[in-house]
Amino acid sequence: MPRYMTRTALAVCAVASLAAAGTTTPHPGTALPDCAGRALTRPADYVLACGDGNSRLTSLRWTRWDSSEARGHGVNVVNDCVPYCAAGTFRAYPVTVRLHAPKARHYTEVTLTFTAGAPDRTPRTVTYPLPGPGARG
Repeated sequence: MPRYMTRTALAVCAVASLAAAGTTTPHPGTALPDCAGRALTRPADYVLACGDGNSRLTSLRWTRWDSSEARGHGVNVVNDCVPYCAAGTFRAYPVTVRLHAPKARHYTEVTLTFTAGAPDRTPRTVTYPLPGPGARG
């Protein structure tokens, strides 16, 4: 492939990557830190259990996202860890999601409300802390 075509292809890939990363780059608004500490805005998917990946949010649709809170709905996919986590089954539970308690331009808590069933021994509504950017891992 001629050199100019290679540079053009690389430039197109770089632009596409930047466009795709548009929801994960730092910005002046309130954000949700991911497992790598990047600031997310309105993510479609989010890993809640960074250490083992046994709980994640998928199919997220946001109805509100501002400096005080974010609200949306999606599915919490949770490993039942039966008989143990490596052999467990991932089960899907519809949820409403609320991000709140912002500090230093990132949300610090997530509240899930299960709308149709919940994992065993899990209350209908649960709140988890969200460490700040760079603190997860």
